[in-house]
Amino acid sequence: MSHYDVLIVGTGHGGSHAAMALRQRGFTGTIAMVGDEVTYPYERPPLSKDYLAGEKPFERILIRPDTFWADRDIDLLTGSAVVSIDPVLHTATTAVGKTLHYQRLIWAAGGHAHRLNCPGHDVAGIHSIRSCEDVTRILQDLARTERVAVVGGGYIGLEAAATFRKLGKKVTLFETLDRVLARVTGETISRFFEQEHRTHGVDLRLRTSVQEIQATDGKVSGVRIDTGETIATEMVIVGIGIRPSINPLRSAGAHVANGVVVDEYGRTSLPDIFALGDCALHPNRFADGLVIRLESVQNANDMASTIAKFITGESEPYNAVPWFWSNQYDLRLQTVGLSGGHDLAIVRGSPETRSFSVVYLKDHKVIALDCVNAVKDYVQGRVLVESHMVVDPARLADPSIPLKESHRNNPE
Repeated sequence: MSHYDVLIVGTGHGGSHAAMALRQRGFTGTIAMVGDEVTYPYERPPLSKDYLAGEKPFERILIRPDTFWADRDIDLLTGSAVVSIDPVLHTATTAVGKTLHYQRLIWAAGGHAHRLNCPGHDVAGIHSIRSCEDVTRILQDLARTERVAVVGGGYIGLEAAATFRKLGKKVTLFETLDRVLARVTGETISRFFEQEHRTHGVDLRLRTSVQEIQATDGKVSGVRIDTGETIATEMVIVGIGIRPSINPLRSAGAHVANGVVVDEYGRTSLPDIFALGDCALHPNRFADGLVIRLESVQNANDMASTIAKFITGESEPYNAVPWFWSNQYDLRLQTVGLSGGHDLAIVRGSPETRSFSVVYLKDHKVIALDCVNAVKDYVQGRVLVESHMVVDPARLADPSIPLKESHRNNPE
């Protein structure tokens, strides 16, 4: 049996950052990271963009050079997922039957991509974009592919659609809701990106659900939708969200819902077990104190920092402002804050110029911004979100007035 002072389950952004943060804070105990992938830890955002497009080799998306981990006495136990935990004995068991003993455990296992729930969901040629292995399989099929069907109008689906158009493929995108990005942004941003994708040649189908994946000789040949129409395709990309990887925690008795519930320090209901990132339901003051789950690199890294601080003797509650980004074509969307529940959305500038921002307010306070090719607004708007600044809407709507000068008084 191997013994570790800190065992980190998951080798993605959150797990890697937790290990690095512990060492940066002077932690001298033993650390191991265990995960089912066989590679060194790598960045996930490029998977649907630069890496898929062939513009970045794998070496350029590594979180740190391969020698980094050994140099800092961080063991990488790759190629085997943790399948069970005993919170009484403080042990974790992997899929290959190895038992690992821990003093503290950090669960950073992320999630698995949802699969389609329709006839033909398991035929060859259906892919998700969650790991480098996923993209490798896509690239292996790409030379024989002229037409790509993308299911899901979220970040992954739109980024993949943009990349495939860049590669010269014919793209049809299906979204069941009445607009893309409906769960994460307001209507102005949704309509803007819908128009951009259509301008770039994407056949965008809203309010459309996939009923069946058709196959010829065991491989995808078409997608039948709810109108009865069948769209011919050689590849299907599924981007309809993830399911949190929490079953071992659930079986061990942790408090779970749509993720594992943690407190403001990242602690689960199990002794000496923390959780972070995509799988962690946490209290967030930028969501009116609601317990939420955020799928972002920022959230994973900042939660990892909070846990590393707690383990090394500094109890500082998680209080990081959420931020996200997405690159599509020559557009960079930067988001800060959470716009859900806003009662006013103010557009700064004109979408026709392809450089503008949308500022979201609730009770006269700035709660979020979406900035399209508008870095200055993003930087200055972040301060307004962090401070829950009360603003003058008229000044806010005037793009000639810097955001930092738009407030009328201090926050409550």
